[in-house]
Amino acid sequence: MERDVNYPDIGKTLIAADHKTNYFDQGTGKPLVLLHGSGPGVSAWTNWNKVMPSLSEDFRVIAPDIAGFGFTEFKPDSKYDIKLWVKHLVGILDALNIEKASFVGNSFGGALSLGLALFAPQRVEKLVLMGTPAGEFEQTPGLRSAWEYEPSLENMERTMRLFPYDQSIITEEMIQARYEASARPGAQDALRKLVPQPNPDGPTIVKGFPASSVANIQAPTLVLHGREDKVVPVQCGLLLAQSIPNAEFHMFGHCGHWVQTERREAFVALVRQFCR
Repeated sequence: MERDVNYPDIGKTLIAADHKTNYFDQGTGKPLVLLHGSGPGVSAWTNWNKVMPSLSEDFRVIAPDIAGFGFTEFKPDSKYDIKLWVKHLVGILDALNIEKASFVGNSFGGALSLGLALFAPQRVEKLVLMGTPAGEFEQTPGLRSAWEYEPSLENMERTMRLFPYDQSIITEEMIQARYEASARPGAQDALRKLVPQPNPDGPTIVKGFPASSVANIQAPTLVLHGREDKVVPVQCGLLLAQSIPNAEFHMFGHCGHWVQTERREAFVALVRQFCR
């Protein structure tokens, strides 16, 4: 299938959980599933296009747009929650005849990876969790901005600048691409079902999987977190590393929420070493 130069974030198509699903499938070897985060204009392509070529040298890399996000179908009458997203992910694995895989989850994608490891542990080989919410914490400026976002170039730039530590990585091209994706009909709907509506009268509490739940995960797990993450506090990464029995933890200094972008070479090296 030839790439559409006008929409590079469109890959292949399959049906999972009754959703027409956009995904990428590159390389050969052990299956490695990359799960994107949330945020306006998010997709598998925007999260992973810079690392897919390197990782596909060692693995069969699968990167789907999660139900309701990117170019995967959004159904207004569906209840978007962790149960539907896990069902959708299992459907993707079944459609591709993948019995078991390792999963790299970025933020929301990390939470989805945890859900799969808890509800369908037989499908999980290893986990890599990046900037993943866990426990309870006050809603950060980054998450609040994602919920409140209304499509415009100015709003997109303002929101994106809350994510990385190094502001120089944000380019006009990135802002334009994310803005165009965010302006598609229904693009914010799934996001607003995921992120709690900000409380106008005080702090908003965000709830991820508690320590008591993730303590049941047996899959070997690598937890990655940026020290300066302003979207998901580094304390969430520490909670996961301390609670999951077979977990390791790596904290990146001078790094925000986009570990795979801000520390690309180190990220690829760590994933290669861990998932082999």
